[in-house]
Amino acid sequence: MKRWSTSWLNRLKHHAEAMFRWLPLIVPTRRAAILLALAAPLALIIAAVAPGAWVAAPALGGAMLLLIVADALAAGRLEDLRFTVPGDVEVGAKSAFLVHAAFTGGRRSLVKGALGCDTRLVIGGRCEFDLKPIEEAWRGNFAFAPARRGTAPVDTGWLRWSGPLGFGSRQVRRDLDEEVRVWPNIGEVRSPALQMFLRDAQFGLIARRFRGEGTQFEALSEYQSGMDRRRIDWKASARHVHLYAKEYETERNNQIVFAFDCGQTMCEPVAGIPRIDRAVSAALLTSYIALKGGDKISLFGFAAKPEVMTPFIHDSREFHRLQRAAATLDYRAQEPNFTLALATLAGRLQRRSLIVVFSDFTDLTSAELMIESIGRLVKRHLVLFVTMADEELEELSAVAPGDIQTLSMAVTADLLLKQREHVTQRLRALGVDVIEAPYNLIGTRLIDAYFEVKRAGAIG
Repeated sequence: MKRWSTSWLNRLKHHAEAMFRWLPLIVPTRRAAILLALAAPLALIIAAVAPGAWVAAPALGGAMLLLIVADALAAGRLEDLRFTVPGDVEVGAKSAFLVHAAFTGGRRSLVKGALGCDTRLVIGGRCEFDLKPIEEAWRGNFAFAPARRGTAPVDTGWLRWSGPLGFGSRQVRRDLDEEVRVWPNIGEVRSPALQMFLRDAQFGLIARRFRGEGTQFEALSEYQSGMDRRRIDWKASARHVHLYAKEYETERNNQIVFAFDCGQTMCEPVAGIPRIDRAVSAALLTSYIALKGGDKISLFGFAAKPEVMTPFIHDSREFHRLQRAAATLDYRAQEPNFTLALATLAGRLQRRSLIVVFSDFTDLTSAELMIESIGRLVKRHLVLFVTMADEELEELSAVAPGDIQTLSMAVTADLLLKQREHVTQRLRALGVDVIEAPYNLIGTRLIDAYFEVKRAGAIG
């Protein structure tokens, strides 16, 4: 009997919690709270001047409470509520949460919505927005731009609507259990400008031979005015008693590896987006162009140990596999182990490749280990080192020293910039091509470097 009564009470409790979860709560508005705060001194004055009239204070409070309840009930009943959450969005790209609400009866002075979500979508994990009456319903939206990749849950939604006087509100809460998948940003890949460029570039949408550049011999042609004289084949010209020049075909089927440092420094934000995400966007843009040019692409990610390495992709129709692999690059609050990571990468490459390393450094010790590891790669492979210019350090270094603290910060920033320049000079001395540019120019500079490597035939 006791077990049955306990089970019955638990079931009743569960149903009651479910019922109250879906029923609107009546809450006072900010206007009502301000009015109550102003009424408190008035009640004290009445009690001091006329002690016999003390009943006026609780009567005033009771009247205010009834006014709040009546105003909330006059706001009408919620008939329909829908929260629309985007399933997929790219990091840094704008998207929006949508809310649709319909009511029956009553009049409403204000309708507000709120969502509880992951902090990678909205700073603080909560957003609030107003709803506007549109075609006999109330609709609202909240624009956001994700700051990090990954799966971000959106778990709770709220709606509050106030009565015509603005003293009382009704509020409901909904458990949403939705997810937003935040992908790497490939907006530039879809841009019309890039598509037009690929149609007209030497590495176009249709794979065709392009004679005159590259290193692979294609054919002999009659020498024309304006050709490079170094291409003249003197032996063939002597045999035919006429000048002939060599034509070359641009190399294809090269291996290109984009290696990402996922450590602590690369996770720091630049203009609100982590450096690693800026690097991923630039790499994917260059990957798409390289796939159109007939080359093979692989992604490699590492922090304290190697984490991600994809097989080589050779078809632009499989570009989505690179995007999915880039989405798995995690943010690590660790120092990168260049020695282990780059040695592992070198051991997996069976032929000479172009290796593009995205990284950054904050101290000379970690930079020294990075230089040693990259130096071993250069012996067999062609290496590009890509880093983003530290605009914050440049601004601090250029500030006029108005006081001791500003002077100290400027001197420290200038010292760090000189250390960065020293590291990049050492990399160049090893034969590494270094790309250092602002975050918004990294993609363009990397594409230019890729075409330069292709024209020189330096990979094969």
